[in-house]
Amino acid sequence: MSDARPQRPNVVVFFTDQQRWDTSGLHGNPLGLMPNFDRVARRATHVSQCFTCQPVCGPARACLQTGLYATPTGVWRNGLGLKHDAVTLPKLFNAAGYHTGYIGKWHLKGNQAKKGDNPMIVPAECRGGYQEWLGVDILEFSGDEYHALLYDNENRPVHLPGYRTDAIADAGIRFIDRHQDQPFFLMMSFVEPHFQNDRDDYPPPDGYRENYSGRWVPPDLAALPMHESARKPGEPVLSGGTAHAHLGGYYGMVKRLDEAFGRLLDALKSLDLERKTIVLFTSDHGCHFKTRNGEYKRSCHESSIRVPTLLCGPGFEGGGQVSQLVSLVDLPPTLLDACAIAVPPAMEGRSLLPLLRGQHQDWPQEVFLQISEDGVGRAVRTQRWKYCIMAPGDAQDQDGGAHSYEEAFLYDLQYDPNELTNLIHAESHQQVRQVMRERLLRRMKDIGEKEPTITLAEPRPSGQRRVSAPETLQ
Repeated sequence: MSDARPQRPNVVVFFTDQQRWDTSGLHGNPLGLMPNFDRVARRATHVSQCFTCQPVCGPARACLQTGLYATPTGVWRNGLGLKHDAVTLPKLFNAAGYHTGYIGKWHLKGNQAKKGDNPMIVPAECRGGYQEWLGVDILEFSGDEYHALLYDNENRPVHLPGYRTDAIADAGIRFIDRHQDQPFFLMMSFVEPHFQNDRDDYPPPDGYRENYSGRWVPPDLAALPMHESARKPGEPVLSGGTAHAHLGGYYGMVKRLDEAFGRLLDALKSLDLERKTIVLFTSDHGCHFKTRNGEYKRSCHESSIRVPTLLCGPGFEGGGQVSQLVSLVDLPPTLLDACAIAVPPAMEGRSLLPLLRGQHQDWPQEVFLQISEDGVGRAVRTQRWKYCIMAPGDAQDQDGGAHSYEEAFLYDLQYDPNELTNLIHAESHQQVRQVMRERLLRRMKDIGEKEPTITLAEPRPSGQRRVSAPETLQ
């Protein structure tokens, strides 16, 4: 007697690296970089306000694999490895009868290599439970844009032909073709549009940089100089940090990613899997081009934490725009819920599916952010306000947190979406700071952090209109 139960939907995660949310036309980019993303987001479910919970590669990836914030995973900075016994998405999908596969950048091995081992190879016990593997720990270190070197299940080197984005996409399409007769969970982890570390450049495919150099500059970058910590002695102050030098290449990388996303969708359609496969497009963090600190991320600002995100396929077609604030930790329980797999109670995120059914009442009114590398900080963002505290160097603990912090940033996103006016000292906003501080401490306590001491910013007259506490509930 045959099993009449319907097959659960397949899942593909299209995961980019260091991609700003405003590379999408839906967020005002005029260059047509992401036509495939934009058309699918309009048709399916566009998570228009999605934020990383840790703006750096390794920790953000640990959050996406586990549905936990970075400190509970133990991966609160780069170079730390995901625990072997962690409850991860692939393990949960394995248990539900899926075939799981991973292709691309991992960045969760940590310092677990034995002396003499290749640091780019990820041993089987460090792969989070994925059954089929074609990966490397740090893809931008193992090759360059036209030389993608990965390792298979048996740790044999595999050189993939073509531009690196295309190489990963082609490998993903081959995986789908091989496993189209069984439910699968596939994560395709690209390094683009992350910079190439060995030469501090954003290398697009040949001919793409020229198409976008000297064109649209996001308003936050156009208004800001290079951060003082990024300037070398005697170097002139540059407007936009490195944006003018790097945006041409960065945009070219984004364009090729969207073309690869379109080819993935074409493959699913040609294999008659389009209506049987959930696709999640998201990124680990954004990029501020050395305007907020001495490098490209690790700050609380929108440019660093906001990422483009959509979901399409079964359960997400016609979902419209999700305007609630969504965290990276909400995406794992969403995928599990959409596949009728029980969400572990320990997961700190929550499924988006109730939002698509109009059930908004219990959804959090803020997203919580941890920073634990090149500085330790915590932040909360509501629809209108963003509040951030940073720890002095001598207050940092060994677990990614700190026992004391200082108030560092307060932004009114309604009137200052580009975060150009820091109101942390504004006497007119003391009540706002108090309410946001209470929200932040509550979120820290919720994930098991000890309540720290917070040194309050000295209030100063600012000429700003006084804002009362009730307005901070927005």
